[in-house]
Amino acid sequence: MIILRLLLFYFSFSCFVLGSDSLSIGFWNIENLFDLENDPSIRDDEFAIGGKKNVTRDIYELKIERSVEVLTDLNVDILGLCEVENISVLIELNNSYKGRDYKIIHFDSPDVRGIDNALLYDQNKFSVLVSKAIENKLGGDEKTRDILYVKGSFLDVTLHIFVNHWPSNYGGKERAIPKRKLTAELLMNQIKTIQKNDKFAEIILIGDFNEDPNDDNVKILEKLGFINQMSPMMGERGMGTYVYRGKDYFYDQIIISEGLNTYQGLHVSDESIFILDKPKYRQQDGKYKHYPFRFWAGNNLLGGYSDHLATKIVLRKMK
Repeated sequence: MIILRLLLFYFSFSCFVLGSDSLSIGFWNIENLFDLENDPSIRDDEFAIGGKKNVTRDIYELKIERSVEVLTDLNVDILGLCEVENISVLIELNNSYKGRDYKIIHFDSPDVRGIDNALLYDQNKFSVLVSKAIENKLGGDEKTRDILYVKGSFLDVTLHIFVNHWPSNYGGKERAIPKRKLTAELLMNQIKTIQKNDKFAEIILIGDFNEDPNDDNVKILEKLGFINQMSPMMGERGMGTYVYRGKDYFYDQIIISEGLNTYQGLHVSDESIFILDKPKYRQQDGKYKHYPFRFWAGNNLLGGYSDHLATKIVLRKMK
């Protein structure tokens, strides 16, 4: 029954015809898209030739091939990504994807593992005006990924996009929550600066927040008038973008400002929020049945896609 409902959800969105007045935006945690070179400045040696994972060129090409499948199924005008190592893997991914000729926005972050955020966009639909990396200083000597900010234009409407990958629970949830609180405060300060000049600025937050929509550090964004598009799905049995110890989570989220909930400028198309949840993206049997079909499980190659499912939303220009 669950699979049937998810299939109906997928195919109903697939039949949703997008016009020239629509802009589709997606996000995906691609799960460790690393090149084959060992960069001594970051902790990437396990993914390099000769590392613990015994990666080969064929395995790397399989990772690219699997990632292209997701891009093809999503088919979005703008795509936020996290867990990419550098610009070279993004170029190779883009060259392998034949659906669109994306332009790439990427900045190297100080994250110790070398994983960054990125934005791919179709320049025929979206014009970039400003892009920058917002450094996330957690205090002490700890280094993490930046927040990626992009300001652009669609049909003469200005849209602000923030691509997020908040600190994970690695090392313990109690240690991670204060780090995410600092990250939320950094993001909110950036938003307040925009809203100071335009109360109803059209802002979209996408990313892996490593918290659910009802957790404190994400929920605090409501104070600035933001609406979490995943919230209505919370509690739905068998739905989520990430699974940990058998429980579904909505870590991968799309959150919109009040300006995108009005009927001026850009507006979220009804029922357009979407999780890419085709059966092939989940494990279908065994101990980890229902979990996203990941590419790596520790040092074991599964050959799937990612430990996260991708998300998508459609904005429409109001007349």
